[in-house]
Amino acid sequence: MTLAESIVHSCNPFVVRISGDFGVRWYGLAYAAAFIVGWLLLRWFAKTGRTMLSVAQVGDFVTAIVLGVLIGGRVGHVLFYEPQLLVKFTGDFPFWGLLEIHHGGMSSHGGIAGIAAVCFLLARQWRVPVLHLGDLACFAAPVGVGFGRLANWVNGELWGKPLPEAAQASPPWWSVKFPEEILTQGFAHADEISKLAASRSALHLEPDVPIAKALFDACYAGNAAAIAKVAPLLTARYPINFMQAFTDGVILMAVLVIAWLRPRPAGWIFGWFFLTYGVLRLFTEQYRVPDPDIMTIGPITLPMILSGAMSLIGLVTLIAVSRNPARFGGLLRATPPTL
Repeated sequence: MTLAESIVHSCNPFVVRISGDFGVRWYGLAYAAAFIVGWLLLRWFAKTGRTMLSVAQVGDFVTAIVLGVLIGGRVGHVLFYEPQLLVKFTGDFPFWGLLEIHHGGMSSHGGIAGIAAVCFLLARQWRVPVLHLGDLACFAAPVGVGFGRLANWVNGELWGKPLPEAAQASPPWWSVKFPEEILTQGFAHADEISKLAASRSALHLEPDVPIAKALFDACYAGNAAAIAKVAPLLTARYPINFMQAFTDGVILMAVLVIAWLRPRPAGWIFGWFFLTYGVLRLFTEQYRVPDPDIMTIGPITLPMILSGAMSLIGLVTLIAVSRNPARFGGLLRATPPTL
């Protein structure tokens, strides 16, 4: 990414590109890192008596959580935002649109639903309270959510809303711009882009490629001259990926750490996670371009509806479990679970 009057997105989504769309992506590494951190954290819980699970069960739990996040996150995204992928079949791997996870497209709310399903199933199998597993999953979740938002930035997806018109002429340094905008239908400065065709040679652009696509490719190839020409024509936007990485990662984790400094009843961290995450998402969604979905009602988008429901569930949970005398956990002082 290049810092001009704002940050121009030019990230390569691949760590290593093997062939075409196949390779090791930052998106996948972000999720892998989150799961490893979560496993290490819960393993420490098991070793220090802060959970009813054994070290071996923690490994099984995290493995199941991985599947829950991937399946729930992907299915949730497709159902909520791209249902057409359910009937998209091609002759190229992975053959079904639902499985095209390498193109991005994961719903955090869907991932949470997947985790909830895992907790219910394993709680029955291991004969432990489902809220106990919910607390563990929720405590580790902000790491994954925060890393996931940074991965969204690398992929150039989930754009923020445009800054006010008065700020577009001289946008602040923290605003972001996406070269992909010049490829969108109805781009406001299409005429200026067309005029740059006369400078194709001077800008070292590929010949015989439409000028907008040639400029887009040049930006992502690190062509500073092309970026300098394109950047003033792009819309300065709120850095929603970084905003949500901070709110849903750093702030959310800080709230949960404070909530669990002392031993608490099962469901306490679950409640605080749902309440805090829902409130934070309701706030940050005001600065994000809404995804096209079938449930947008005026300014109310589907993520807002889901976040509001999460907040309500969290509040009800906190009220319901607050008088439970059984305690466990405690980051400063461990108390063996007595649920």
